[in-house]
Amino acid sequence: MSGSLRIGIVGGAGWLGGTIAASVLKAGIVEQSNLSMSYRREPNDAFPDAFWTKDNQALVDQSDVVLLSVRPQDWPALSIDASGKLVISVMAGIRLAALKARHATERVVRALPNAAAEVSCSYTPWIGSDQLPEDDRAIVRRIFASCGSEDEVGSERAIDYLTGLTGSGPAFPALLTAAMMDDAIDHGLDCDVAKRAVSTLLVGAGRLLERRSECPGDIVRTFLSYHGTTAAAIEEMRASGFEVAVRNGLSAAFSKSMSMGETS
Repeated sequence: MSGSLRIGIVGGAGWLGGTIAASVLKAGIVEQSNLSMSYRREPNDAFPDAFWTKDNQALVDQSDVVLLSVRPQDWPALSIDASGKLVISVMAGIRLAALKARHATERVVRALPNAAAEVSCSYTPWIGSDQLPEDDRAIVRRIFASCGSEDEVGSERAIDYLTGLTGSGPAFPALLTAAMMDDAIDHGLDCDVAKRAVSTLLVGAGRLLERRSECPGDIVRTFLSYHGTTAAAIEEMRASGFEVAVRNGLSAAFSKSMSMGETS
């Protein structure tokens, strides 16, 4: 794959579209002169050598790969003919069949990067249509590897579930961080100290989990076996419904993703 690949990002002026653009440029997947971006209000001046347009069909016509980075609720109004081209959607909920029908191509992909793409740490699950050739799959892998890590999954149901699990990006860790910070501040810690303590804890835990081979559940059981302060906290959190709350939240996200696909 060379820098001659032409990529168009519908919604390129948005946060996610711009983040993916920066990632593929940094990885050398595309040259800026072969990058087309559409916008509604104004272009992103971070990409001065890209082709900027408000005409989405003009973007499609001069692209080999078309990435759809608009809000799902805005997609029904997006009328573009991408006949024969590779179309990659990063919109939650929109089904492969709907993408194929609306954009007149069999080469379609559903993917769901998250906000950590900004620091090259996104986890991106994706699935392609049955007609997707291996060359297209290689392009998809390279695009999303430039944003972090990626996995091709076996069903759209898996994408719908992962929309809630990993599509959340930093939202769930941020929720835990906020709760822990609030408690620390309530116990007299300075706000900056509380933020640094909790953020460092979560970043370090993430790196440790990534490096170690144990299942996270085994690590929890190890701490429980010490019968110390951490065990006391874990037992109280569980008794207060921590795991049930997590399951219920993920179930709500999964249901929302499924319903979004049905209405599309």
